[in-house]
Amino acid sequence: MKRLSIILSIIALMPLVAHAQTMTLEDCLTEGIDSSFQVRLVRIQQEQSANNDSWSNAGALPTVNMSGTYSTRDLENHSMNAQVRADWTVFDGFGVQATHQRLQQLHRQGDLQFRVSLEDYVASLASEYYNLVRQTIKLKNLEYAVSLSKERLRVARERYDMGGNSRLEYQQALVYFNADSAQSLKQHEALASARIRMNRIMSNSDLGRMIVAADTAIELSSMPDYETLLDWMMATNGSILKAESTSEMAQIDRRTVQSRNYPYLKLNAGYGVTHNIGSDMTSTDWSPNLGATVGMNIVTGKQRTQERNARLDVLSAEISQQQLELQLRANLDDLWQSYLNNLLLVELQESNLKTAQETMEVAQERYMLGDLSGIEMREAQKSLLDAEESLLQAQYDTKICEISLMQISGRLLDLLNLVKPVEYSGL
Repeated sequence: MKRLSIILSIIALMPLVAHAQTMTLEDCLTEGIDSSFQVRLVRIQQEQSANNDSWSNAGALPTVNMSGTYSTRDLENHSMNAQVRADWTVFDGFGVQATHQRLQQLHRQGDLQFRVSLEDYVASLASEYYNLVRQTIKLKNLEYAVSLSKERLRVARERYDMGGNSRLEYQQALVYFNADSAQSLKQHEALASARIRMNRIMSNSDLGRMIVAADTAIELSSMPDYETLLDWMMATNGSILKAESTSEMAQIDRRTVQSRNYPYLKLNAGYGVTHNIGSDMTSTDWSPNLGATVGMNIVTGKQRTQERNARLDVLSAEISQQQLELQLRANLDDLWQSYLNNLLLVELQESNLKTAQETMEVAQERYMLGDLSGIEMREAQKSLLDAEESLLQAQYDTKICEISLMQISGRLLDLLNLVKPVEYSGL
């Protein structure tokens, strides 16, 4: 008994010893977004797609090459040649323009992929933060249950010493106290695991850092109605925007294939110098040159097949987009129904907790007066703890639904004011 009390006292002082750091959700997100390996990797891919988005990468600018040679036949005859050459595809059936548009779409998809990955990360970290809040509240509830059991054990011990209670009553009180203490110890473990997960998600190398959630309760937000969420989803959901971009890319690829049916025009220019040194004479020749190439692909065996496949790729992208939109609408409907149901559960559990608290107050008074048995007192205590846990679970489930609804509607980042909305023009 004494040893158990010492252990509980040490555990209670652990946050003070470990220099706990109190953090809000915004603090966790700010730190996590800056340091997360996952976010940093996707940001690199986003920058690469931005670097590729240029006219030069699309082949619109001329290429310039310089070359030089030196040769000798014997000790007295030498030849040196240097040349600068420029080649420029002036027109290739709008192929360059189509390639540039494709690079723009890849740039857009890079931005969208970064946004989707960031939304996934924010949703994951926010869910874990509220789990940390939940585990903290649960520990407080269990510690309160331990304090009630400890007081009951004290009363039972005094009554037993005074001859008012049987030893069985005291032993039952001791068993209940030990059981509640064991639950409290296990909850300390669950809370430590939640902190480790928080540090891991934020890519903090100090996995044992003592993070304390600033929130002492899971506060529910006021959510928009279903129609508003649906409109938001169809307009701003990152996955839908990516599907739209994929459809546009299929159209661009089709135009690229069709560009091969047009004639092409290529220009080239060069300037060279040849310097010969011989036993009987020395000469230097300067030779500028300018040329143009005009051509057209008359018959290509694969062209017709490529055009048919390009049309099918466009159709496939459109069908995939429609399939995605239907799936996301079904997910939104499921989340909305779950959200409404959880709101009702929260209301019901709040009423149930109020009743359990009132019952517990009456039971304590009657137990102190000796009008209530230890078993009945235990039942009242257990009912209170179950009511607290049920309400806490309902609040947590509702908060997860809120996060999921804002994520699927494409407004999770706007809600948290983390990043500015990505705008696209000229596509």
